[in-house]
Amino acid sequence: MSIKSDNRHLYLQVIDRIKQDIETGVYKEKQKLPSEFELSKQLGVSRATLREALRILEEENVIIRRHGVGTFVNAKPMFTSGIEQLSSVTDMIKQAGRKPGTIFLSSSVQSPTEEDVRRFQCSPSEEILLVERVRTADGEPVVYCVDKIPCKYLPKGISYEHESLFENLQSQTNHDIAYAVAHIEPVGYHEKVSPTLQCDPETALLVLKQMHFDKNDEPILYSINYFKSDKFSFHVLRKRVHF
Repeated sequence: MSIKSDNRHLYLQVIDRIKQDIETGVYKEKQKLPSEFELSKQLGVSRATLREALRILEEENVIIRRHGVGTFVNAKPMFTSGIEQLSSVTDMIKQAGRKPGTIFLSSSVQSPTEEDVRRFQCSPSEEILLVERVRTADGEPVVYCVDKIPCKYLPKGISYEHESLFENLQSQTNHDIAYAVAHIEPVGYHEKVSPTLQCDPETALLVLKQMHFDKNDEPILYSINYFKSDKFSFHVLRKRVHF
């Protein structure tokens, strides 16, 4: 099982070998890997080389290291999506062959914050609808959603028949969402969201903050979605620009 010599750095070979062993089932999802001493001996590399490989594998979410417990194979994401594609959470869950569901936590009308006034280009007297939900896949909580919409766009409030806010907007107004400006960032344990999503303490969250616009560039919906990082994976297609 030892690493064979080639022209690449040893730690890159170790990364490929561990990934290959996971792919072929030598190590299964959520299985604990051998200790650093055992693994470095099996691969025929130094522990320093192994640690560098494990560090990169952890950054890539291939493995997860639990302090004082060991290193485990991470579960493969259940849902993957190109971040350049504007899809509702409902559609993402359906595309993965799962049944989407919604747990409505709260719905309230509030005065806009200074940030809301800036985001929606609205007056301080306008009212904002704040909705908090948990999205489920086959009954399992996977996304915590916080959404803000000016009340003028949803005069009848939320229709609980439509799980997607996109569908709510389409059914009540002529303001179809055309595009969104998104920011994504990883966060660690969240004292409110993590227990709600039934996350293990070491499970990180991916936070997707999006401002949605209609075809006339009018801001319609601001959303903060907390995704379980062991269930969701996002990627982006980047094209080279020639000057």
